[in-house]
Amino acid sequence: MMKVTQDKKLWGGRFAEETAPLVELFNASVGFDQRLYEQDIRGSLAHVAMLGRVGILQPQEVEQITAGLEDILKDIRAGTFEWRLDREDVHMNIEAALRDRIGAVAGKLHTARSRNDQVAVDFRLFVKEAALELAELTRELRRVMVSEAEKHLSSADGQPIILPGYTHLQVAQPILLSHWFMAYTAMLSRDEGRFRDAAERMDESPLGSSALAGTPWPIDRHDTAAALGFARPTPNSLDGVGSRDFALEFLSACAVLMAHLSRLSEETVLYSTFEFGFLTLPDSHTTGSSIMPQKKNPDVSELARGKAGRVFGNLMGLLTVVKGTPLAYNKDLQEDKEGVFDSFDTCAIVLKLYAEMLPRSVWNADTTRAAAARGYSTATDVADFLARAGVPFREAHEVVGGLVGVASRSGRQLWELSDAELKAAHPLLSAEVARSLTVEESVKGRRSFGGTAPERVREAVEAAKAALG
Repeated sequence: MMKVTQDKKLWGGRFAEETAPLVELFNASVGFDQRLYEQDIRGSLAHVAMLGRVGILQPQEVEQITAGLEDILKDIRAGTFEWRLDREDVHMNIEAALRDRIGAVAGKLHTARSRNDQVAVDFRLFVKEAALELAELTRELRRVMVSEAEKHLSSADGQPIILPGYTHLQVAQPILLSHWFMAYTAMLSRDEGRFRDAAERMDESPLGSSALAGTPWPIDRHDTAAALGFARPTPNSLDGVGSRDFALEFLSACAVLMAHLSRLSEETVLYSTFEFGFLTLPDSHTTGSSIMPQKKNPDVSELARGKAGRVFGNLMGLLTVVKGTPLAYNKDLQEDKEGVFDSFDTCAIVLKLYAEMLPRSVWNADTTRAAAARGYSTATDVADFLARAGVPFREAHEVVGGLVGVASRSGRQLWELSDAELKAAHPLLSAEVARSLTVEESVKGRRSFGGTAPERVREAVEAAKAALG
């Protein structure tokens, strides 16, 4: 419940009239930044402890302020804390509540600190922790992908499941389904790395930068940085309060992750259609139609694909906010948080949903193998056969292209062409050669490092399992 009555502003000394109600509403951020209450109170506890250690505050003052903050934290966690719109934001709500509880000594908490560095440290703490949490969730989905890859190296008949590989959404070459899973594992590995890299780069505490220029008080910024779990304090006070590139880097990592998950979603949607029939999604992660009783809609994948646009927009939104803001802090930077919160929440739930859904999904091995055999997917293998016999590859490519034309005009596959037709194209070819170039043989032949041959995919699976620990 948000209270809208006004009390005296903590910054109101030079103002002769109250803030206009519409300005109160426009200016306030407590509706969304109250989410930072844990980080705000942690920052205040570290700050007041440091003020006591360096002798700026007396031990009893530190004790009073600490106890008051801890009581407020308990109330917020219990849902009994009253958030007030007239107190603008999470920081002023907590400080004003502290003053209400322990009196004037609460004002000493703000010694050697500005709301600018308070905002910056709260937000940096949140974004660092969010980056590390998404890194872990990405890692969990990697584990699921690797497990699925390993599982599908054998189907019901003991053979690996074969999937058509596509370029331009046209059947290109047969691959193992496990190879497909490992492709997404590779993408997610880079995504995890981006989040961890971002967390390492933002591992600096702006607390103690004060408004923008530092402070004359004899504070210990290294002390508060360590207390808050940062590797070091920010080296420049102006940059410490005025920069949001750490949030931009986080949003960028979120955007790339969602681009990958959107591609996965697109394939999941396609493969689960009646026309493809490769994949049966679980009832638990699909929905029905209000009018068509036969429908089973891939809502998880469609929403994930759609929500990628929101995450992209959040990155562009913050880039647009910061591009014209002079140093140091400007109120524009209040717009940094909602997009970050939204991107974090979106990425987290999509990662969790896919980690749940993929192991419950069923791949239809007969259908995928039949699809892989269509579309002349082994044409390159015929060209490779000729090239291995000494025919220049470009000549072999032209020969096989001609054969595909003959087959497609008569509605046949390459292995259905007659001996005479094959030998007419090239004397080294025969019906026996064409029949031997099955999708299974095609897959087995792709033994280059990173290829789709079963032994290469097994190696990739084992390497990924070792990397995941």
